[in-house]
Amino acid sequence: MTAWHIEAKGLTKKFGSFAASKNVSFSIARGALVGLLGPSGGGKTTILRLLAGLEQPDEGTIVFHGQDVSHVPPQKRNIGVVFQNYALFRHMTVFENIAFGLRVQRKSKAEIVRRVEELLELTNLHGLAKRVPHELSGGQRQRVAFARALAPQPQLLLLDEPFAAIDAHVRRELRTWLREMVDRIGVTTIFVTHDQSEAIEIADELLIVADGRVEQQGTPQSIYALPRTQFVAQFIGETMRVMPDKPMHGFDHIERNCALLIRPEFVEIGKSAEILPRSAAAAGVVKHVFFRGASWEIEVDVDGIRLTGMRSVEKPTLHAGDRVDVLVHRVFVFQEGQVRMVDNRLKSDEMMVYI
Repeated sequence: MTAWHIEAKGLTKKFGSFAASKNVSFSIARGALVGLLGPSGGGKTTILRLLAGLEQPDEGTIVFHGQDVSHVPPQKRNIGVVFQNYALFRHMTVFENIAFGLRVQRKSKAEIVRRVEELLELTNLHGLAKRVPHELSGGQRQRVAFARALAPQPQLLLLDEPFAAIDAHVRRELRTWLREMVDRIGVTTIFVTHDQSEAIEIADELLIVADGRVEQQGTPQSIYALPRTQFVAQFIGETMRVMPDKPMHGFDHIERNCALLIRPEFVEIGKSAEILPRSAAAAGVVKHVFFRGASWEIEVDVDGIRLTGMRSVEKPTLHAGDRVDVLVHRVFVFQEGQVRMVDNRLKSDEMMVYI
């Protein structure tokens, strides 16, 4: 028996001459919450529709727990789908919306009542069973859509940007609720989003998709810490792309003509004697200061290169025009399709102990 619950093997889907999915392969464990993340038009929804059976692959196979379902119709794949626009039946009550799939399965009245009541409890919709969709808030309508998709007890739950139409405060609440719900019931879930903060916050794994291809798969932490491609590094988190015309201080051991990507957390900015070791820091001038609540975002000029770093509000405030020390702790180096992390050599040398 396979260890993977969901597998895609070489999926290609074309619409005319346009390839929306190009040789896509990935594997997902049972009960995982996976974020399908990428820019608009990158192929996320096409992959979701292929998994749902709403599109047929031109090449490749889709396997659910060891069974090839590539050409199995959607209604026989045992999946639940939640769309961005909820797609609720407007004339039906909350109870009837949730019960719809169960009636299609010809469940008994007692089974339907039991399952719907169970889902009303799970989705915090108790007391709303007799209301119709227009009497609900956006967050409540989305919970009804989740409950309806879960009613037939699917082996796979597919969510197409489920929180996009909801205001920010309710969206944060629903993210937490979704994470708790998946943990509680153990249903394998894939959700499409272009919101990286949303995906990083709740997903067990990310599938980064661009131009119809899977750029990288892994935990949010592993992808953030070591992106495999320049696209992933620039898409996940904040980065500054630098092509220095001369070696950066502490990084003169890097080959010329390499693209460097630097995250704000790699950059330490302070006044004289705040930065240690000083020999690894370069002189800079503050250009802009932005208040971000718990920290200041500082933009500096270092020998013609603009860098951004974060500074605690507990430290003395910096102002535009201040001369500062700037320590770049590490950078991502991209060359010939390869990526590696390189530390500041002077920082390492300074910290060596000689006997």
